[in-house]
Amino acid sequence: MAQIALLVIDPQNSFCNPGDANGNGKGSLYVDGADADMKRLAEWILKYKQDIDALYFTLDSHHVNDIAHPGFWINSKGQKPAPFTQIKAADVKNGTWTPLFEPEQTLKYLKALEKQGEYPHLIWPPHCIIGSEGAAVYPPVMQAFEKWAEDGKFFNFITKGEYPLTEHFGAFKAQISDPDILETQLNEELLEELSEYDIIYVAGEARSHCVANSIKQILDEAEYLTEKLVILEDTMSNVKGFETLADPIYARAEKAGVRFSKTSDDLLF
Repeated sequence: MAQIALLVIDPQNSFCNPGDANGNGKGSLYVDGADADMKRLAEWILKYKQDIDALYFTLDSHHVNDIAHPGFWINSKGQKPAPFTQIKAADVKNGTWTPLFEPEQTLKYLKALEKQGEYPHLIWPPHCIIGSEGAAVYPPVMQAFEKWAEDGKFFNFITKGEYPLTEHFGAFKAQISDPDILETQLNEELLEELSEYDIIYVAGEARSHCVANSIKQILDEAEYLTEKLVILEDTMSNVKGFETLADPIYARAEKAGVRFSKTSDDLLF
Protein backbone atom coordinates (compact mmCIF):
# COMPACT_ATOMS: atom_id res chain seq x y z
CA MET A 1 0.00 0.00 0.00
CA ALA A 2 1.39 3.41 -0.97
CA GLN A 3 2.33 5.74 1.85
CA ILE A 4 0.64 9.12 1.40
CA ALA A 5 1.64 12.50 2.85
CA LEU A 6 -0.32 15.75 2.64
CA LEU A 7 1.50 19.09 2.66
CA VAL A 8 -0.77 22.10 3.20
CA ILE A 9 0.71 25.55 2.65
CA ASP A 10 -0.44 28.40 4.95
CA PRO A 11 -4.09 27.45 5.62
CA GLN A 12 -4.48 30.49 7.89
CA ASN A 13 -7.17 33.03 8.72
CA SER A 14 -5.27 35.95 7.19
CA PHE A 15 -5.57 34.24 3.80
CA CYS A 16 -8.68 32.10 4.15
CA ASN A 17 -11.26 33.84 6.34
CA PRO A 18 -13.85 35.72 4.21
CA GLY A 19 -15.47 37.33 7.25
CA ASP A 20 -19.18 37.75 7.76
CA ALA A 21 -21.70 39.43 5.45
CA ASN A 22 -20.40 42.84 6.58
CA GLY A 23 -16.75 41.90 6.16
CA ASN A 24 -16.12 41.61 9.89
CA GLY A 25 -13.33 39.16 10.65
CA LYS A 26 -12.11 39.06 7.07
CA GLY A 27 -8.48 38.03 6.70
CA SER A 28 -6.15 40.97 6.12
CA LEU A 29 -4.75 39.30 2.99
CA TYR A 30 -7.82 37.26 2.09
CA VAL A 31 -7.39 35.32 -1.15
CA ASP A 32 -10.62 35.22 -3.16
CA GLY A 33 -11.94 31.66 -3.06
CA ALA A 34 -9.66 30.47 -0.27
CA ASP A 35 -12.50 29.66 2.12
CA ALA A 36 -14.11 27.38 -0.46
CA ASP A 37 -10.70 25.84 -1.19
CA MET A 38 -10.20 25.00 2.47
CA LYS A 39 -13.69 23.59 2.89
CA ARG A 40 -13.08 21.26 -0.05
CA LEU A 41 -9.74 20.30 1.46
CA ALA A 42 -11.32 19.63 4.87
CA GLU A 43 -13.92 17.34 3.29
CA TRP A 44 -11.21 15.56 1.32
CA ILE A 45 -9.11 14.98 4.46
CA LEU A 46 -12.09 13.51 6.29
CA LYS A 47 -12.98 11.32 3.31
CA TYR A 48 -9.47 9.90 3.11
CA LYS A 49 -8.32 10.21 6.71
CA GLN A 50 -7.59 6.48 6.91
CA ASP A 51 -5.44 6.69 3.78
CA ILE A 52 -3.40 9.80 4.63
CA ASP A 53 -0.37 8.61 6.59
CA ALA A 54 1.24 11.97 7.35
CA LEU A 55 0.02 15.55 7.56
CA TYR A 56 2.33 18.55 7.30
CA PHE A 57 1.29 22.18 7.20
CA THR A 58 3.19 25.45 7.09
CA LEU A 59 2.35 28.52 9.14
CA ASP A 60 3.28 31.92 7.77
CA SER A 61 4.55 33.78 10.86
CA HIS A 62 5.45 37.46 10.78
CA HIS A 63 6.46 40.28 13.09
CA VAL A 64 4.57 43.57 12.83
CA ASN A 65 7.77 45.18 11.56
CA ASP A 66 8.47 42.91 8.62
CA ILE A 67 10.30 43.93 5.46
CA ALA A 68 7.08 43.35 3.49
CA HIS A 69 4.78 45.26 5.88
CA PRO A 70 4.08 49.02 5.77
CA GLY A 71 5.52 49.69 9.23
CA PHE A 72 9.01 48.81 8.04
CA TRP A 73 9.15 51.76 5.63
CA ILE A 74 8.70 55.52 5.49
CA ASN A 75 9.00 58.23 2.83
CA SER A 76 10.21 61.83 3.06
CA LYS A 77 6.71 62.96 4.09
CA GLY A 78 6.61 60.51 6.97
CA GLN A 79 4.10 58.28 5.17
CA LYS A 80 3.97 54.51 5.13
CA PRO A 81 3.62 52.66 1.82
CA ALA A 82 0.18 51.43 0.87
CA PRO A 83 -0.36 47.69 0.46
CA PHE A 84 0.81 46.36 -2.91
CA THR A 85 3.37 49.15 -3.32
CA GLN A 86 6.46 47.86 -5.09
CA ILE A 87 9.80 48.93 -3.62
CA LYS A 88 13.04 48.57 -5.56
CA ALA A 89 16.66 49.00 -4.56
CA ALA A 90 16.69 52.20 -6.61
CA ASP A 91 13.87 53.59 -4.46
CA VAL A 92 16.02 53.15 -1.38
CA LYS A 93 19.09 54.67 -3.03
CA ASN A 94 17.22 57.78 -4.18
CA GLY A 95 15.34 58.22 -0.91
CA THR A 96 11.85 57.47 -2.20
CA TRP A 97 11.51 54.86 0.54
CA THR A 98 13.64 54.49 3.64
CA PRO A 99 13.77 51.32 5.72
CA LEU A 100 13.43 52.02 9.44
CA PHE A 101 15.43 48.91 10.33
CA GLU A 102 18.76 47.49 9.11
CA PRO A 103 19.13 49.81 6.09
CA GLU A 104 22.33 48.25 4.73
CA GLN A 105 21.02 44.71 4.96
CA THR A 106 17.66 45.76 3.51
CA LEU A 107 19.33 47.28 0.45
CA LYS A 108 21.47 44.18 0.05
CA TYR A 109 18.32 42.06 0.18
CA LEU A 110 16.51 44.10 -2.46
CA LYS A 111 19.49 43.88 -4.80
CA ALA A 112 19.67 40.11 -4.33
CA LEU A 113 15.91 39.75 -4.91
CA GLU A 114 16.07 41.76 -8.12
CA LYS A 115 19.05 39.76 -9.34
CA GLN A 116 17.06 36.59 -8.66
CA GLY A 117 14.36 38.00 -10.94
CA GLU A 118 11.43 35.92 -9.70
CA TYR A 119 9.18 38.12 -7.56
CA PRO A 120 9.29 41.91 -7.07
CA HIS A 121 9.37 43.20 -3.51
CA LEU A 122 5.80 44.13 -2.62
CA ILE A 123 4.32 45.58 0.52
CA TRP A 124 1.49 43.40 1.84
CA PRO A 125 -1.19 44.23 4.38
CA PRO A 126 0.15 43.09 7.77
CA HIS A 127 -0.79 39.43 7.97
CA CYS A 128 -0.18 36.27 9.99
CA ILE A 129 1.20 38.30 12.89
CA ILE A 130 2.76 35.90 15.38
CA GLY A 131 0.23 35.04 18.09
CA SER A 132 -2.69 36.74 16.37
CA GLU A 133 -5.99 35.32 15.20
CA GLY A 134 -4.85 35.89 11.63
CA ALA A 135 -1.98 33.46 12.15
CA ALA A 136 -4.29 30.67 13.34
CA VAL A 137 -5.39 27.86 11.04
CA TYR A 138 -8.76 28.51 9.37
CA PRO A 139 -11.29 26.63 11.56
CA PRO A 140 -12.87 24.25 9.01
CA VAL A 141 -9.52 22.83 7.97
CA MET A 142 -8.16 22.86 11.55
CA GLN A 143 -11.12 20.75 12.62
CA ALA A 144 -10.27 18.29 9.84
CA PHE A 145 -6.65 18.19 11.03
CA GLU A 146 -7.87 17.36 14.53
CA LYS A 147 -10.23 14.66 13.29
CA TRP A 148 -7.40 13.11 11.29
CA ALA A 149 -5.20 13.07 14.40
CA GLU A 150 -7.84 11.33 16.53
CA ASP A 151 -6.76 8.01 15.06
CA GLY A 152 -3.50 8.27 17.00
CA LYS A 153 -1.56 10.28 14.44
CA PHE A 154 0.49 13.45 14.97
CA PHE A 155 0.43 16.31 12.51
CA ASN A 156 3.56 18.32 11.81
CA PHE A 157 3.65 22.11 11.47
CA ILE A 158 6.45 24.21 10.04
CA THR A 159 6.68 27.92 10.82
CA LYS A 160 8.20 30.24 8.24
CA GLY A 161 8.66 33.97 7.94
CA GLU A 162 9.78 34.80 11.48
CA TYR A 163 12.98 36.42 10.25
CA PRO A 164 11.80 39.93 9.31
CA LEU A 165 14.46 40.81 6.73
CA THR A 166 13.40 38.47 3.94
CA GLU A 167 10.24 37.16 2.33
CA HIS A 168 9.62 33.47 2.97
CA PHE A 169 7.03 32.34 0.44
CA GLY A 170 8.07 28.73 -0.01
CA ALA A 171 7.83 25.96 2.58
CA PHE A 172 11.47 25.00 2.37
CA LYS A 173 13.55 28.17 2.49
CA ALA A 174 13.35 31.96 2.44
CA GLN A 175 13.23 33.87 -0.83
CA ILE A 176 16.78 35.04 -0.13
CA SER A 177 18.60 32.82 2.36
CA ASP A 178 20.96 34.32 4.93
CA PRO A 179 23.89 32.00 5.76
CA ASP A 180 23.85 33.29 9.34
CA ILE A 181 20.11 32.77 9.93
CA LEU A 182 19.15 29.09 10.18
CA GLU A 183 15.41 29.53 9.61
CA THR A 184 16.05 31.14 6.20
CA GLN A 185 18.11 28.21 4.92
CA LEU A 186 16.98 25.10 3.09
CA ASN A 187 14.91 22.84 5.35
CA GLU A 188 16.64 19.61 4.38
CA GLU A 189 15.06 17.73 7.29
CA LEU A 190 11.56 18.40 5.91
CA LEU A 191 12.58 17.30 2.43
CA GLU A 192 14.08 14.10 3.85
CA GLU A 193 10.93 13.35 5.83
CA LEU A 194 8.71 13.84 2.78
CA SER A 195 10.96 11.58 0.74
CA GLU A 196 9.86 8.65 2.91
CA TYR A 197 6.39 8.75 1.32
CA ASP A 198 5.30 7.41 -2.04
CA ILE A 199 2.84 10.21 -2.81
CA ILE A 200 2.90 13.81 -1.57
CA TYR A 201 -0.30 15.79 -2.08
CA VAL A 202 0.13 19.59 -2.02
CA ALA A 203 -2.65 22.05 -1.15
CA GLY A 204 -2.95 25.53 0.37
CA GLU A 205 -2.70 29.25 -0.29
CA ALA A 206 -1.88 31.11 -2.30
CA ARG A 207 -1.42 29.31 -5.61
CA SER A 208 0.37 32.32 -7.10
CA HIS A 209 2.90 32.75 -4.31
CA CYS A 210 3.55 30.38 -1.42
CA VAL A 211 2.32 27.19 -3.07
CA ALA A 212 4.12 27.99 -6.31
CA ASN A 213 7.36 28.78 -4.51
CA SER A 214 7.13 25.57 -2.51
CA ILE A 215 6.77 23.59 -5.75
CA LYS A 216 9.65 25.49 -7.34
CA GLN A 217 11.90 24.83 -4.36
CA ILE A 218 11.26 21.11 -4.71
CA LEU A 219 12.04 21.31 -8.43
CA ASP A 220 15.25 23.22 -7.68
CA GLU A 221 16.45 21.45 -4.55
CA ALA A 222 14.83 18.00 -4.46
CA GLU A 223 14.11 16.88 -8.01
CA TYR A 224 13.87 13.30 -6.73
CA LEU A 225 10.49 14.22 -5.18
CA THR A 226 8.84 15.54 -8.33
CA GLU A 227 7.30 12.25 -9.48
CA LYS A 228 5.79 11.83 -6.01
CA LEU A 229 4.03 15.19 -6.07
CA VAL A 230 0.32 15.61 -6.69
CA ILE A 231 -1.00 19.18 -6.80
CA LEU A 232 -4.57 19.32 -5.51
CA GLU A 233 -5.72 22.01 -7.91
CA ASP A 234 -9.08 22.95 -6.38
CA THR A 235 -7.62 23.61 -2.94
CA MET A 236 -5.72 26.76 -3.91
CA SER A 237 -6.43 30.18 -5.43
CA ASN A 238 -4.35 33.08 -6.73
CA VAL A 239 -3.84 36.45 -5.10
CA LYS A 240 -6.02 38.84 -7.10
CA GLY A 241 -4.03 40.54 -9.82
CA PHE A 242 -1.43 37.78 -9.91
CA GLU A 243 -3.48 35.10 -11.66
CA THR A 244 -0.81 34.16 -14.20
CA LEU A 245 2.33 35.02 -12.24
CA ALA A 246 3.22 31.44 -11.34
CA ASP A 247 2.00 29.72 -14.51
CA PRO A 248 5.59 29.03 -15.68
CA ILE A 249 6.28 27.19 -12.40
CA TYR A 250 3.27 24.92 -12.83
CA ALA A 251 4.13 24.31 -16.49
CA ARG A 252 7.64 23.35 -15.45
CA ALA A 253 6.24 21.07 -12.74
CA GLU A 254 3.98 19.25 -15.19
CA LYS A 255 6.87 18.76 -17.60
CA ALA A 256 8.96 17.33 -14.74
CA GLY A 257 6.34 14.70 -13.98
CA VAL A 258 4.32 16.35 -11.21
CA ARG A 259 0.70 15.18 -11.33
CA PHE A 260 -2.42 17.30 -10.93
CA SER A 261 -5.66 16.18 -9.31
CA LYS A 262 -8.87 17.53 -7.75
CA THR A 263 -10.75 16.68 -4.59
CA SER A 264 -13.49 15.12 -6.71
CA ASP A 265 -11.04 12.64 -8.24
CA ASP A 266 -10.18 9.24 -6.82
CA LEU A 267 -7.17 9.10 -4.53
CA LEU A 268 -3.97 8.37 -6.43
CA PHE A 269 -1.81 5.46 -5.33
